[in-house]
Amino acid sequence: MQRRTLLASLTAGALSAAAAHAAAGFVTTPDNRRLACIDRGAGKPVVFVHGWSLGSAIWTLQTDWLAAQGLRVVAYDRRGHAGSDKPADGYDFDTLAADLAAVLDQFDLRDVTLVGHSMGAGEVARYLAHHGSRRIARTMLVAPTTPFGLKTADNAEGVDRTVYDRLVAALEADPLAYLTAGAPGFFGANAEPEMVEWGLAIARQASVPALVKCLRAFSETDFRADMRAFTLPTLIVYGTGDAPLTAANVARTAAAIAGSRVEPYEGAPDGLFLTHPERFNRDLLAFVRSV
Repeated sequence: MQRRTLLASLTAGALSAAAAHAAAGFVTTPDNRRLACIDRGAGKPVVFVHGWSLGSAIWTLQTDWLAAQGLRVVAYDRRGHAGSDKPADGYDFDTLAADLAAVLDQFDLRDVTLVGHSMGAGEVARYLAHHGSRRIARTMLVAPTTPFGLKTADNAEGVDRTVYDRLVAALEADPLAYLTAGAPGFFGANAEPEMVEWGLAIARQASVPALVKCLRAFSETDFRADMRAFTLPTLIVYGTGDAPLTAANVARTAAAIAGSRVEPYEGAPDGLFLTHPERFNRDLLAFVRSV
């Protein structure tokens, strides 16, 4: 039902590129950048950290529904993405984690369920490692890129740097073609055109330098030491229809987080919270209320 409602809105043009982001306000980072934020509802807070190239609007099927269940929902656009400032620098995970800390601190959020999708899982990991868990009650990782994506002498399960070099070259050569080619992996091969165009409209708001630097950051940053900071209840969800690398990341991430629980979504793609919103929202709500 939620997905059909969103599709109806897309077809009617209610979520055009200009309307894809609906910010409640802005948070200022330690280096004086503005992050556009969504803040809905009241109650226990759930904070969403979106994946590479996207923005807070990608959580549309979660924000209003969860708010209606008595939760407060906060989501923000990563620097360089959607409605946030697009500086030339600050795309390393230390800075990105400080940005997340600014959101949590300026909204003064406590007892938070922190949800990180794809690249966002790295921000969650680095935040916990550098800023601690005093504001956090539990964590949910969706199709995580942790713990370390790059193949090195001590990380044989990673991907060769030459593969990432080719991805960066393709992104720089034709950003729109690169984003469009990646859409089936995110939305699934049989996604509705309206849904795909809506997602691309969000992604097209990101600056290309930010996309390049973030791609480098999430593929080359080693989070293996950070994983020790996950001392709270952690739920990991992913789609079995996602790229094989995601399943490998999930297995390694789960092994690094004691007591974590893994929930596979059979056949789902990377953006499973859009393709399977009813199940995803129920799982998240149950997780928030379980501990």
